[in-house]
Amino acid sequence: MKAFLGSMTGRVFLVLLLGIVASAALTQWLAVNERTRALERYRDFHALERAEQLITTADAMPDSARPTFLVAAARGTVRLELSDTPQAQTVAPTEFSTSLQQRLGERFRLGPLAEHLAACDQPRQVTSMFASTQWKGTCEAINVYLHDGQVLKLSVLPPRAPPASTNSELLSLLPFLVSIAFLAYLVARMSMRPLNRLAQAAKDLGNDINHPPVVLSGAAEIRQASAAFNAMQARIRQHITQRTQMLAAITHDLQTPLTRLRLRLEKVEDKELQQRLIDDLSAMQQMVREGLDLARSMDSTETMQALDLDALLDSVCSDATDTGQQVELRGRAAMALMGRPLAIRRCLVNLIDNAVKYGHYAQVTVERLAGAARIRIRDGGPGIAPDQMARVFEPFYRIETSRSRESGGTGLGLTIARNIAEQHGANVTLANHRDGGLEVTLVVPEYYAGN
Repeated sequence: MKAFLGSMTGRVFLVLLLGIVASAALTQWLAVNERTRALERYRDFHALERAEQLITTADAMPDSARPTFLVAAARGTVRLELSDTPQAQTVAPTEFSTSLQQRLGERFRLGPLAEHLAACDQPRQVTSMFASTQWKGTCEAINVYLHDGQVLKLSVLPPRAPPASTNSELLSLLPFLVSIAFLAYLVARMSMRPLNRLAQAAKDLGNDINHPPVVLSGAAEIRQASAAFNAMQARIRQHITQRTQMLAAITHDLQTPLTRLRLRLEKVEDKELQQRLIDDLSAMQQMVREGLDLARSMDSTETMQALDLDALLDSVCSDATDTGQQVELRGRAAMALMGRPLAIRRCLVNLIDNAVKYGHYAQVTVERLAGAARIRIRDGGPGIAPDQMARVFEPFYRIETSRSRESGGTGLGLTIARNIAEQHGANVTLANHRDGGLEVTLVVPEYYAGN
């Protein structure tokens, strides 16, 4: 859940959901309040009609029948009864009393009372969370003076509370909220899908520069961004191809003159000078060969295929042991990886050769992680200073205390290994082991048949 809310899809979903819910709540509040005001106006009109009927009926009745009528008229929310304060001081006419006076005419006289009815302050039960609990319609008492001099009291009270509803408003709104959430999620997914596709394309580009271009689909802006991404990929591929071809051509063309030099050095009579020149020439040839390997490490034209990691490690370690290197393999990963066979093999060979060359031996340990395998290669050397951990991956960089010309190091082994690892979505890190020596960790992703 935390990962979803931290993603762009989750954030767009929350913004849409909160915005729609807030808009719906505001619309509901306005509608409920407008409906409440309409009901208040309608009831005031009904109270006006009811009051006129009660007063005119009471005035028309004989004195002997009027008490019986007043018993029935003293019920409901519009009541007419004998006034208990006929001489009470009246206040200024209200809107309701003015309208009622116009209906009754000059035959009747009304006197709005200052009496405050207790029912006006009692909160009324409402069925909506958006409605006010206070009645804002007419709620007052009026003395009515009939033509024969009798004083009656007209009381207009708030409406009775509606019967309790068995359905909660929140439950009635639940389908609406669910539909809003689904719509917001659908819109968020539709909006973020093109960005996710571009992000996946960028990841695939980092693993394989020759990955097929992004399909141009979706909105005009997305198609424009995808076209720009494809153009960038084409330029990067062309740049890498040109650089690789140039490096390969230079190193390849150097092989012929170096071979001629070696043949001519055989004719040098001074044996000591001859050996020095041959050693220098051998170092140059080694550098040219590793330059070719560096050029090949940037070439991703080899076909990708599923490889058995355990079989590959066993083959590489066995070949190293056969050549006299002290290499030990421990553990099993029991998993497959997707890679270029020759390139992956070159990566492992370089890491093991580097450990044996500068640490005298290599202890290779492999273990399976969640969706990946971790290969650790430890040597018995002096390790590397922390400030040089990153620099050893730079081309032709050598640590002088351990990588001399006599050791045969050119400073390209780790560079080639890292280039190949990055092309396969793997990661190479260095660390000094607590018991001494350098430990190289290679983490390679697992291959799934559905990939």
